[in-house]
Amino acid sequence: MSLDRRRFLAASLGLVTASPWAGPAAAQSYGQFFKVENDEGRPVANMRLPGEITGQIPELRGVTYLGPRDAEVTLYEFFDYNCPWCRKAAADVTALSGTDPALRIGLVHNPILSPMSAQAAKVSLAVQRKLGSAAAFAFYGQLLATKGQIDGLKALDVGARTGVPRAELEAIADSEEVRQALRAHMNVAANLGLTATPSYVLGNTGMLGHPGVKSLARMIAAVRRCDQIACG
Repeated sequence: MSLDRRRFLAASLGLVTASPWAGPAAAQSYGQFFKVENDEGRPVANMRLPGEITGQIPELRGVTYLGPRDAEVTLYEFFDYNCPWCRKAAADVTALSGTDPALRIGLVHNPILSPMSAQAAKVSLAVQRKLGSAAAFAFYGQLLATKGQIDGLKALDVGARTGVPRAELEAIADSEEVRQALRAHMNVAANLGLTATPSYVLGNTGMLGHPGVKSLARMIAAVRRCDQIACG
């Protein structure tokens, strides 16, 4: 293993072990602020979130967006490349983007499960930084469709299919700019108390876990009607 590769792995480990898990929202208990159900009819854990923190999400660098900039509703997914439910979420989020062209989707990295997840997130951020959100969204779907555990090397294999030389992607992934961006994503997730992956932010409401595509569509429709995930 090269020195650069060892540094890449070590830097990713530091992101996971040093990520702050403090803040006013981190101590909140996600109950059911709104009575909403997932696609199987089970309660979805959700909580109203501080606007001063959710307002930081659009300011984050490296968020992968799909959909119109002027969309009335934006759904943010906070995910980890080694989260089993994130694989299902990727398919459902992609389906939502196809059936609801007025929806804006933002993908935010929260690699809390392992150093391998942080490695993959850094490569994803490198693709986004080099080629933009459309390529990064395609990368997200392709990487989560691969079998087995996902690490930096597997992410580089998928990233190289974009046409960017593997060495260039690795250099961008190992840059201080990408490291700072990933840390900022994780800080916001921690301060919002998003301790499960995937989690979602819709308006000023946070939801833990993946409720399913039908449930997400219902909540998005409710936000359009009454500015909350369930209308009274």
